[in-house]
Amino acid sequence: MRFERVREFFRWFYRYRSIRLTSEGTRFVLLSLAVGVAAINTGNNLLYLLLAMMLSLIVMSGILSEQCLKQLTIRRRVPEHIFANRPTTAALSITNRKPRVPTFSLRVMDVVAGVAVDRGIHLLHVPPRAATLQSYPLLIARRGRYRMEGIKLLTRFPFGLFIKAATLPLEADLVVYPELTPLPDVLVRDLTALGHDKPTPRRGQGVALYNLRRYQPGDDSRSIHWKTSARQARLMVKETEAEDQRHVSIALPTAVPEGREISGAPSSPGEHSFEQAVGLTASLASFFHARSYAIRVLIGDREIPHGIGMAHLYQIFRVLGLCHPTAALESAPMPEGFRTLGERAAMGELTILVLPWADPRLTAECRGVSRVLRAGDLP
Repeated sequence: MRFERVREFFRWFYRYRSIRLTSEGTRFVLLSLAVGVAAINTGNNLLYLLLAMMLSLIVMSGILSEQCLKQLTIRRRVPEHIFANRPTTAALSITNRKPRVPTFSLRVMDVVAGVAVDRGIHLLHVPPRAATLQSYPLLIARRGRYRMEGIKLLTRFPFGLFIKAATLPLEADLVVYPELTPLPDVLVRDLTALGHDKPTPRRGQGVALYNLRRYQPGDDSRSIHWKTSARQARLMVKETEAEDQRHVSIALPTAVPEGREISGAPSSPGEHSFEQAVGLTASLASFFHARSYAIRVLIGDREIPHGIGMAHLYQIFRVLGLCHPTAALESAPMPEGFRTLGERAAMGELTILVLPWADPRLTAECRGVSRVLRAGDLP
C-alpha cells in the first residue's frame, strides 16, 4: 500500500513537472562522465574531488530550481470582451508565498490547446512574500471559443544546466467576437438613406421624458436620474422619447444549401464566405448601434429581440462569435423570423438579409426585404 502511494505521488508530480538538459548542461554532464572515467582509471584523489564537486553542482541545480517553482500563486486577468484580430491586453498576477526564499529567472507561458505560448514574460527576481503584475499583448486571429488550459513556468536557475518546467492548471474559457471592419462608403450611404425613409417614434434619445426604470448593466451612466435614485436608494435611469429612433432586423442564415459542402477548414471557400458574412453582420450591428437603432438579429434559428445599449450589442457579438454553419434538412421549415422579414419591411422596419452563399429558396422566401447583402460581393 505504501509503495502504491509513493508511485501515485511520482505520477502526479511528473505530470506537472519536466526537466531537460540545456546545451551547456549536456556538455557539463559529458565532462563530468569524462572526469569520472579518468578518476577511476588513474585513482587520482584530485580527480575524485573534482568529480564530487561537479556532481554536487548537478544536485544543487535540481534543488534550487525546484525552490524557484514552489509556492507560487498565479492569477490571470483577461478582458471581458475580445474581438478577433484586435490587439488587447491581458495580465498575470504572480505571488511568491515562500516566507524567506525568493524566486529567480522565471519565464511564464500560457498553455493553449496543449501548446505553450510564449508571452514574453521573464521575471528576474520575485522577493519572498511579494507579488508582481505582468501585462502582455493578446491577439487572437479567429472568432469562437478560445480556451487557455494553464500556465507553464520555466527556469534555468541557478547554473543554466537544466530547464525545469512546471505546469499549473489555470483555465480560462473565452468567447472571441467576430472581427469588426468599416463598412464601405457606398453601403453606408445606402443604409443611411434607407433608414431615413423609415422613421418610427419610440423611446430613445430625445428631450421629453418617456419612462423611469432601474439601471441595468450596459446603460449609459449619463442617463441616470440622480434625484429619483437618491429617493428610492437604487439607481434609476430615465428614458426619453426618441424623435427619430428606428428599428432594424439583421438576418444571417446558417443552414448550408443542398449541394454545397462546408469542410470546416479555415481556408475552404465555403468556410471563408461564412466567416465574411459573420463579420459583416457584426459590423452592421455596430454601425446601427452607433446610430441609436433598436437592433434585432436572426442567426439561424436563434432570434435576439430588438434592444439597445452595449449589453444588447455584446449579446449579439457573443452569439455571432459562437455560430457555425449547419447542414440544411430538406424537410426542415424555414425559421419564422426569416419568413416575416418582408412583412416587417412593408410596415416600415429596416430589414437586411446577409447571405454567406447563394440560396435561391431563401431569397424567394424573404422577398420584400429592404436590402440583401452578399458578403463576397462587398469590396
